[in-house]
Amino acid sequence: MKDHLLDIVQHTHGLGIFDLVKITGTEDSTTLDAIAENRVVILQAKLKGSIGEFVGTFGMPNLSKLNTILNIPEYKENAVISVVTTVSSDGETIPAGIHFENKVGDFKNEYRFMGAKVINDKLPDVKFKGVKWNVDIIPSVVNIQRLRYQAAANNEITTFIAKTDNGSLKFFLGDAASHAGSFTFESQVSGTLSRAWAWPVNAVLAILSLSGDKTFKFSDEGAAMITVDSGLIEYNYIIPAQSK
Repeated sequence: MKDHLLDIVQHTHGLGIFDLVKITGTEDSTTLDAIAENRVVILQAKLKGSIGEFVGTFGMPNLSKLNTILNIPEYKENAVISVVTTVSSDGETIPAGIHFENKVGDFKNEYRFMGAKVINDKLPDVKFKGVKWNVDIIPSVVNIQRLRYQAAANNEITTFIAKTDNGSLKFFLGDAASHAGSFTFESQVSGTLSRAWAWPVNAVLAILSLSGDKTFKFSDEGAAMITVDSGLIEYNYIIPAQSK
């Protein structure tokens, strides 16, 4: 379970835009949902398999605290990390938190989950109806680095425009009236983008910097999605278009 917890924290709290995750679990599947405070990114993820102790609906709040606890050296080897349960008012056994204890039992922490009612109020279900993906690519390490260079050179710019031109996917930061930058992110793409939507530079770059296999999709309907497969969990980061 520790590996899954570390993976979740890295792919949520590690982005700097999520500090609360909703867990929905059954005996057969475990899913994650999160929404950035400014709704710049919506996360929908699913574990490959399931965590048996995560049956029910609950929240994982204060991910910064969970990250700190997980990385305490006392819990590096042979630690006892277990889900604590409680009995709800209707007699159902539900997850209540995580107990951490080092191998000799003299160093302990308790991390508490958020109840179903509270997490459902804070993170209501967001239904992504799906769109037609016009461009679907596998971003290379080289081109992610090129975006990083452009973001640094144009650090006053908060969004970029994605366009297709003669079979290439190009990113544009700024405009001709001020400082600006552009580059080819991917050549020889199939599909075209006819609408010049704006996308958040920092959020996109943070997601593309995560560990795992990635795909990047754009839709003319005003949505983009980056999928990151960590090996343990498949994360879908849905990015609504922003006003230019």
